[in-house]
Amino acid sequence: MTKKTALVTGASRGIGFAIARRLGQDGFRVAVVATGSEEKNRANLDILSSDGTDWIYIQGNIGESLDRKRIVSSVMEAFGRIDVLVNNAGVAPLVRADLLEMSEESFDRVMGINTKGNMFLTQLVAKEMLNQEKLFKKRGTIINISSCSAEVSSTSRGEYCVSKAGVSMLTKLYADRLAGEGILVHEIRPGVIATDMTSKVTEKYNKLIEEGAFPIARWGQAEDIADAVSAFADDHFLYTTGNYIDVDGGFHIKRL
Repeated sequence: MTKKTALVTGASRGIGFAIARRLGQDGFRVAVVATGSEEKNRANLDILSSDGTDWIYIQGNIGESLDRKRIVSSVMEAFGRIDVLVNNAGVAPLVRADLLEMSEESFDRVMGINTKGNMFLTQLVAKEMLNQEKLFKKRGTIINISSCSAEVSSTSRGEYCVSKAGVSMLTKLYADRLAGEGILVHEIRPGVIATDMTSKVTEKYNKLIEEGAFPIARWGQAEDIADAVSAFADDHFLYTTGNYIDVDGGFHIKRL
């Protein structure tokens, strides 16, 4: 029987690697996409091999049109189909600047990768999903990793918030367009997850956790996100699309 194939962007480390590893353990063939070289990420790729995962590595930047096309063509050449796309790749601003001081260059960089890259990689993959033979209960699954910042204001990184809000709308748009074709689209909104991106503000988030801002009083782990991806990628949610789940320790709950 043909194995399912998952394409995971930003998959060399952190949340993306945890997702790639979990999907490999679930039996998927995995296309690992990241900007760094394969050799640079050898240690984590060796872990996939030790798990018995059938993987390929593609170096590319989803913010670049030619790279997006090459990523998709490489997966199709290697595996012949794409059953799951996980849009995980994303960047934070290089400098946290007050909203009144944000530069156009920073806005363009963050939006170009986080939102534009997501939009047009999804477009390419959706077309492949529509053209390939339907072998499973769904023709395909698209999972967007956005952020609690899609809803929560951070005025020192406004471009990031806007980019993730855009991803949330892309989730709805593609879910609406593709539901009739048997392709389901979901969104996962991580909260404070222990990754390289949050390592520079550890003290800030430790304080928030200690003060009770998170009902589940701990840092989120990359594996928490991977568990949610695993559920969406499987056949557990066949009558829902365009939805999102907060994986944030209950941070989204409004409390008096």
